[in-house]
Amino acid sequence: MQQLDWKNLPFGYIKTKYNVRCTYKDGKWGELEVSDSEYIPMHIAATALHYGQEAFEGMKAYRGKDNKIRLFRWEENAKRLQHSAEGIHMAKVPIDLFLQAVVKAVKLNQEFVPPYGTGASLYIRPLLFGSGAEVGVRPAKEYTFLVFVTPVGPYFKEGFNPVKIAIIRDSDRAAPLGTGTFKVGGNYAASLRGTIKSQQAGYGAPMYLDCCEKKYIDEIGAANFFAIKDNTYITPKSSSILASITNMSLITLAEDLGYKVERRPVSVDELESFEEVGACGTAAVISPIGEVIDIESGKVYKFCKDCKAGPVSKKLYDTLVGIQYGDIEDKHGWVTIIDKD
Repeated sequence: MQQLDWKNLPFGYIKTKYNVRCTYKDGKWGELEVSDSEYIPMHIAATALHYGQEAFEGMKAYRGKDNKIRLFRWEENAKRLQHSAEGIHMAKVPIDLFLQAVVKAVKLNQEFVPPYGTGASLYIRPLLFGSGAEVGVRPAKEYTFLVFVTPVGPYFKEGFNPVKIAIIRDSDRAAPLGTGTFKVGGNYAASLRGTIKSQQAGYGAPMYLDCCEKKYIDEIGAANFFAIKDNTYITPKSSSILASITNMSLITLAEDLGYKVERRPVSVDELESFEEVGACGTAAVISPIGEVIDIESGKVYKFCKDCKAGPVSKKLYDTLVGIQYGDIEDKHGWVTIIDKD
């Protein structure tokens, strides 16, 4: 195994030893197969290539101080993948098959689970796509489910420090009755225009507004948005937002810590009234937002005090990460420990 600088890992792909695969054919799922190849043989007419029949999940495995490897709320990922599959008419991966594949992929690559205290984790990517050949616009009859893993550092290079975000108005990530609530590749392709535009302006990610009125906050690129005001955790409610498992967890933790919670349409005009704002998701966990610029108007909203995360964001981050690594009691039964063979 290559020597890795665990404390300075990028959020990127690093080759590991094995991935796990399974095929849906003739109306049923086959057996799990282990592969050491990083490539997928695919029919040139596969529906994933032509009609976007593809969905994926993002999860992490964490090594605790006790050296045990933990998964966080894997069942929610399994259910969300089923929701995505149903949304674009793919065969659904059974919950037990999902768990078997994830656990197998982690165990086969457990030497790549970063050591405790490095701030790094093992990113897990379950992937489902239409591998059957169709030239007409119709669902495939054959599907491939695959799980690969790679060790990663923070999603934003700033780590748990405030990032800068740009409001994007000339492109949309998803439509209200489109695929926004499904974790499918097309949504991320649609977000690239805004991502590149914000990065070229010197900002880390785009803030997308609702595609009808451009009045309400939807998402931060590939993450959910939240704000803190008057001891209240506020997060948008929208028909085009992906349901973040991290956000779902933060809502519960905020209530545990005595904060009120509001999930409602959040007007962009409210930005100047918020005490703290942030982005959350599996990849980023929590990324505090220090500055938001409206590229169109040039208006700037600043939230950074001494260039540090706000106290509520920090408390939520420390609590969530503490549970994930086993440092804080898991009162909600979110953590699954992977047993050693």
